[in-house]
Amino acid sequence: MAIEEIAQNALKALLYEVVTNPKPGLVDPADVGSHPDMNVYMFIDSSLSLEKYFVQAAEIGFNFTGQDLRQMFELLRQAGIKAEKAMLAATNNVNTHKGAVFSLGLFVCACAYCQKHGGNEFEVIQMMTRGLVKHDLGKKSETAGERQFLQYGKGGVRAEAEAGYPLVRDVALPFLSQTQGNLNVRLLDTLMKIASEIEDSNLIKRAGNVEVIDWAHKQAQKYLALGGYGSQAGKQFMLELNRIFKEKNYSLGGSADLLIITIFMALQRGIL
Repeated sequence: MAIEEIAQNALKALLYEVVTNPKPGLVDPADVGSHPDMNVYMFIDSSLSLEKYFVQAAEIGFNFTGQDLRQMFELLRQAGIKAEKAMLAATNNVNTHKGAVFSLGLFVCACAYCQKHGGNEFEVIQMMTRGLVKHDLGKKSETAGERQFLQYGKGGVRAEAEAGYPLVRDVALPFLSQTQGNLNVRLLDTLMKIASEIEDSNLIKRAGNVEVIDWAHKQAQKYLALGGYGSQAGKQFMLELNRIFKEKNYSLGGSADLLIITIFMALQRGIL
């Protein structure tokens, strides 16, 4: 698979995620959810602003010849900082895809690396991010991620990366490959499968407590037990859940980021 194709799958993953609807509290074509400062057009602009970055991330992975993959991660990080600036320029300083710049960038880079050197993408990511939580968190409390680590001991997306994204590898990707129905139904159900297990840092931040996670897990499990979006009961429940999320100003931003990388890996592997 050419570098351009890997980068294109990354772009596709961002666009597939934003048009999937109705997602609880998240932006989609019909609804801005709990994000009044955003809309679907902004997400399209934001996605397109990252196209160059994905090509760059793939080139970094493809061309890296060193032994310590943490050096490859450092190169990617520098590219990511520039990509974030391009994204913010495209959205008038609204953070649409900061999480995706980090996570999807990692996957693009790791996929291109494996293309050339062989190996497993999830293991490559583990090697790239070894020691990241210790290095990045626990020193200061400027970002939401840093504060959550100090307050709740949650490592968020960095811990997820260091572990090799087990929720994507062991839960979301196998689940998506078994789903049925049209693409919207399959992706919505996969989002809620992720939401049934993730400790969504975005949700913790918005709720201002960690107890919300247990509640969110129960809602997502109930939705899946009702038969997901392909069933009438599941559909009704989802519409009600979306209403509750908007009322409480909750958002599943962390789950959406994991859905993006699940879509990307599914495209890479021919599952979608």
